Amino acid sequence: MRKLSVFNNISLDGYFTDAKGDMSWAHKQDAEWQDFTAGNARGGGVMLFGRVTYDLMAGFWPTPMAMQSLPEVATAMNKAEKIVFSRRMDKAAWNNTRLVKDDIAGTVAKLKAESGDGMVIFGSGTIVAQLTEAGLIDEFQIALSPIVLGGGRTMFEGVATRPTLKRTEARTFANGAVFLRYETVR
Repeated sequence: MRKLSVFNNISLDGYFTDAKGDMSWAHKQDAEWQDFTAGNARGGGVMLFGRVTYDLMAGFWPTPMAMQSLPEVATAMNKAEKIVFSRRMDKAAWNNTRLVKDDIAGTVAKLKAESGDGMVIFGSGTIVAQLTEAGLIDEFQIALSPIVLGGGRTMFEGVATRPTLKRTEARTFANGAVFLRYETVR
């Protein structure tokens, strides 16, 4: 059975995007953080996205600039299997991407029941909220950034359930970020 994780950067006041939908504040350029993200990229697995996050990722990782600035991460991102959930898209052009137009929770439940590599959601707050509500997320990986945005979107808008979580890892970085890993207790 596959495991479903979420990896998101969160501001100190709990937002993963600012009020304009921008996530550039989460980019950290120091060597320690770059090594950490490169290590995560080597982990493999299937990446799940909503349309907005997919468009951002597909607009950067296949570019020469991505290969020049973060070659190890870009190679892993481009090679990985990807699924984008969108009712509006007609096709997904990024290498190794499958488009799913409906029944997000049902599709993810079927994928989780299969054998294979784990799955991870990046960004995609609407998808995170829907799958949290459906009880399908096994692990939350949060990079808490020392910034206050004053407004924006949380990953859990509209979630009425309260999953029980157990912290399994905490790591601090010199740039002020704190990485937190929580498993869902079932």
